[in-house]
Amino acid sequence: MANRLALATSPYLHQHAENPVDWWPWGLEPFAEAKRRDVPILISIGYATCHWCHVMARESFSDREIGELVNDTMVAIKVDREEHPEVDSHYLTQAGAFIEQLGWPLTLFATPDGDVFHAATYLPPQPRGDIPSFRQTVDAVNHAWGAQREEIYQGALRLREAIRQADTEAKKRDPLRLTAEDWQAIISHLISQEDAEYGGFGTTPKFPIAPVLEFLLTTGEPEATALVTRTLKAMAASPLVDPLEGGFFRYATKRDWSEPHYERMLYDNAQLLALYAAVGQVDVATGIVGFLAQVMRLEVGLASAQDSESVIDGRRVEGGYYLADQATRQTLSPPAIDDKVLTGWNGMAIGALAQAARHGVSGDPLGLATSLAHELLAAHRSEPGHLIRMSKDGQPSQAAATLEDYGGLAWGLLELAVATGEAAWAKEAKELVDACITDDGEFVVPGGGDPTVSSLEAISGDVTEGAMPSGLSFIAQAALTLYQLTGTDHYREVAQRSVSRYAEAVSLRPLGFGGLAAVLWRLDHGMREVVVVADTPDNQLVTEARQHTPHGWLMLAVSPDQARAFSKNGFSLLDGRDQVDVPTGYICQDGVCQLPHTDSTLLVRELSRSH
Repeated sequence: MANRLALATSPYLHQHAENPVDWWPWGLEPFAEAKRRDVPILISIGYATCHWCHVMARESFSDREIGELVNDTMVAIKVDREEHPEVDSHYLTQAGAFIEQLGWPLTLFATPDGDVFHAATYLPPQPRGDIPSFRQTVDAVNHAWGAQREEIYQGALRLREAIRQADTEAKKRDPLRLTAEDWQAIISHLISQEDAEYGGFGTTPKFPIAPVLEFLLTTGEPEATALVTRTLKAMAASPLVDPLEGGFFRYATKRDWSEPHYERMLYDNAQLLALYAAVGQVDVATGIVGFLAQVMRLEVGLASAQDSESVIDGRRVEGGYYLADQATRQTLSPPAIDDKVLTGWNGMAIGALAQAARHGVSGDPLGLATSLAHELLAAHRSEPGHLIRMSKDGQPSQAAATLEDYGGLAWGLLELAVATGEAAWAKEAKELVDACITDDGEFVVPGGGDPTVSSLEAISGDVTEGAMPSGLSFIAQAALTLYQLTGTDHYREVAQRSVSRYAEAVSLRPLGFGGLAAVLWRLDHGMREVVVVADTPDNQLVTEARQHTPHGWLMLAVSPDQARAFSKNGFSLLDGRDQVDVPTGYICQDGVCQLPHTDSTLLVRELSRSH
C-alpha cells in the first residue's frame, strides 16, 4: 500500500500517514480512481488539534481490519479543513442535509462524482445508543451501493440541484437595505441572547463568538458595549483562559465557561487580543501577546493551534497539561503545536497585534506584528498580488489561497500601516485587494481557487461566521479602509455590492454573521477618520486622539514625512497634511475633514460631540 500522506504539508495528514486505511490527499486523482474502480468515496475531514479526530483515528482508522474493509470497498480521502477551507465549506453544506449538529471529524460518503449520499461526524468503534459504529456505517454504505446504486445517484443529484437552486435564488434576490429599526432589532436580539448569569451567548457548548462581540463594540451603543465588556470579563475570570501561559481555549463545555475544550486556536486568540485591548483589559491582552510570542511563534509566522491532548505517564490525556500547576507543568512536555502557517490567520494576528500596540499593550506587540508582516510577504507571496494558502517548515502547500488569505493579510497590513504610520504596509495591502477585484466589481480569488472544487462544480454559498469572520468580511473591511485612505469610491462600491446580498441573513441570524454585520454597519453609518500630524508619536495630541477616538474609526498618527509618503503613494486622506508647523489633528468623515485642531482639549471635545 502506497503511503500517499507521507510527503503532505499538512500536520493533520501526517498524523494519519501510518494508518492501515489507504488514504489519498485531496485532489482530482482519488475521484478518477473511484470512477475506475466503480466504488464510493469516503471523505474524512478534520484538523490537527481536533480531539474527536484523534479519538476516531485511534479507535477506527488505526484498526487493521477496518482499514482492509475500507481499502477493499472504497477510495478514502483525508482532508485538512484548515488547509482546504473551500472543500470543508462545500461538504459542510451537503452534510447539513443529513445531520443537524455539524462538526469535526466530518465523515462523508460520496459518489465518484463527489456528491454526498450519507454524512456523519464522529462514529464510535461500537454502537452507542442510536449512533451506529463506523464499521456498521461502512457496511451499510457498501450494501446500499450494491443494491440501490441508481437511487443513490438520483438522491445525490437532487441534493446538488437543490443547493444550486438555493444559491441561484439567493443571488437573484434584491439586496435588502437595513433601516435604523432593523439595526436596533439586530442589536436588541443579540442582547436578548446574553447569558445574564455567566455572560456570553447561549448555554452549552459556549463559544466566545468573537465576530459578534466585535460588531457590538463597533456600534458604540452603550448596552452593546456593556455586554461586550461583561462577556470579556467573565471569560478572563474563567477556566477558558490559561492562567500560566495566557491564551484562550476554543470553547467551554459548561455554561459557566468551565471544563474547556482545551485546544488553543490562533484565530480565537487574535480576535480576543483585539477585543481585550479595545475595552482596556490590558493585562489579559498582554497575556495573549505572551502566548503568541512564546508558545505559537515559529521561525516564520505563527502556528495555527496547540493541541488539547498531551502525553502524561505514557497516556494521551485531554487537558492534563493545562490543569497542572506551574511546578508540575514545568516537568511535562507541552501539547503539540500545529506548526502549519496559514496566511489569513497570520494576517488576523498582525492586525490584532497592531491594534494592541495602539492601545498600549505591553510585550512588544508592534515588533511582533512587524516581523510577521515581513515574514509572510517574503514566504507566502508567490508573485506580486498572489499568495499561497499555507506552508510548513518553509515548504508551501499546493492548496489554493482563499479570500480569507487575501482579506486577512490585507486587513492586517492596513492595521499595521495605521499603527506605524508607514505607507509601505498600506501599499502592500492595496496590491492584495486590487488583485481580488474583477472588472465586474466583484471579489474573486486570483487564480480561481481550488481546481478540484471547481471541477466538481461545487456550490456552497456558505459564509456563516461562527468563530471567525468570513474571507468576504475581511476583504470587504480592507476595501473600506482603502476607501477611507484613498478616497476612491470604487472600493466602497465593490464592498457594498458584495456584502449587501447578505443583509437579510444578518437580520435573521446575527449570531451567525458577526463579521458581515460589522461591514454592513460601516457602510450604513458612514466611516470616520482621525488624522494627527506630529513630529513625535508621544505628542499629547496623538495620545489624546488615540485615547478618545471611538472604536471602529480610523485613527492615523503620522509625522510630516510619513504624511508625505502616504500622499505620494495615492492615499489622498493625507494630501497636504505635511504642511503643518505644529501638531495638528483632523476629524473627517468619508475623506471630508473639519477645520484642523491644534489644541488637544478642543480635539477631545469635538470627538465626544461627533460620536
